Amino acid sequence: MGDLVNWLNGYVWSSVLVYTFLGLGLLFTILTRFVQIRYIKDMFKLTFQGGGSKAGVSSFQSLAMSLGSRIGTGNVAGVATAIAFGGPGAVFWMWVAAILGSATSFIETTLSQVYKSKINGKYRGGTPFYIVKGLKLKWFAVLSAVVTLLVMAFLWPGVQANTVALTLNNAFGVSTEVTGIAMAMLLGFIIFGGVKRIAKTAEIIVPFMAIGYILVCIIILSMNYTVLPDVISLIFTSAFNLNSTFGGLMGSAVAWGVQRGVYSSGAGIGSETFEAGAAEVSHPAKQGLVQAFSVYIDTLIICPATAFMILITGMYDVKPEGKAPITERLGDVEPSVYTQLAVESALPSFGIAFMAVSLFFFCFTTLLSYYYKAETNLAFLIGSKKVKFDWPNHILKVTLLVATFYGSIRTAEVVWAMGDLGMGTMAWINLTVILLLTKPALKVLKDYTRQRKANKDPVFKPAKLGIEGAEFWETKQKKKGGSIAS
Repeated sequence: MGDLVNWLNGYVWSSVLVYTFLGLGLLFTILTRFVQIRYIKDMFKLTFQGGGSKAGVSSFQSLAMSLGSRIGTGNVAGVATAIAFGGPGAVFWMWVAAILGSATSFIETTLSQVYKSKINGKYRGGTPFYIVKGLKLKWFAVLSAVVTLLVMAFLWPGVQANTVALTLNNAFGVSTEVTGIAMAMLLGFIIFGGVKRIAKTAEIIVPFMAIGYILVCIIILSMNYTVLPDVISLIFTSAFNLNSTFGGLMGSAVAWGVQRGVYSSGAGIGSETFEAGAAEVSHPAKQGLVQAFSVYIDTLIICPATAFMILITGMYDVKPEGKAPITERLGDVEPSVYTQLAVESALPSFGIAFMAVSLFFFCFTTLLSYYYKAETNLAFLIGSKKVKFDWPNHILKVTLLVATFYGSIRTAEVVWAMGDLGMGTMAWINLTVILLLTKPALKVLKDYTRQRKANKDPVFKPAKLGIEGAEFWETKQKKKGGSIAS
């Protein structure tokens, strides 16, 4: 099975996809006139404005759910894997992917808000919604929903569970089977409580876990501050084949840096559009800016923290695929535990336990977000139909729990390969769609900018902008008794 998955990944994750991520990110950056830089102040303010409702969640809860997804294995094991296969230069290309990807994230999450729906009393949005409403391609929307449902319920949970299982086994000797059972039971308790419980859990856990992780990083950096300039130099010289040790790895650095950067931030994959669609806002661009901000938090703050800890302590090896190892300091050690070894080497006795607990919370909140994304795609496929006993949702929940246990006992190589295959497939679908829907997204941004310059709190009226398919907003305007065209 591993050989089959790797063979498929060779096609899905060709260099074409890697450079498509970078190319579209650059295109969206230019077309939006660097929205990810111009509106940094708005990004921060909007994150903490507004509240939720019975149908939707607040911008901050949406951000927390999204960060719960983004801040996970990709920030810890993903960064380590990028360094292991692409060398230190991969970190630079993760940063590039983040800066450009922030504009991509704005486009896709704004579209999610524009074309969202209200299904059975809850706001729902995401890639399949803007495919069917924006492009009028129902078959393609169904394909997108089915692929995303498969990825979120079966392929990606294993990556998170596997990382936690390996970390707890390395730290405390807990068997992977025990970890898998415990995670599945705890996860089941929360997901059977519904979306509101997921949002509340993420809102409480995510800020604390992110701040704690960054504080530990700051402590380790302060203990090794004299080495930091050399590490930064190592990253940049390795990124452009200027380093004597890691020369010749630029292609691998770009590929692995972009791939793991995208896995970490989710920008362009469409995976972060579902939380954005659930937010209660007065204008789609508001949530687009909030979600663009989350890419910065994830890939320009959390990921560098991990990379610096690994590189400063020297707790890594570089073993490019298909080539002889360049360094073999740690022996036969899975890249997913490099970060754990780095923290332990700097903070003996504390580090290994801290990383085990941190990774548990990182990955657990990610699993919660996977369920929400999967549930949203299931809601799209079912629509507003009343299904007796809600049996599709129960099957989804059980599938996710089984996948969590299964992933915890599988080898890391197979689990990551399956996750990459799912991510690449989603990316091809979503990148194609947001390119075709760039025009309405730019109209929304222009409308937001116009209202902001007029010192107004932006309110979205799709008919005035000539945007079709935004029935949710049209209905909302009618209920308020206002004229849509005014």
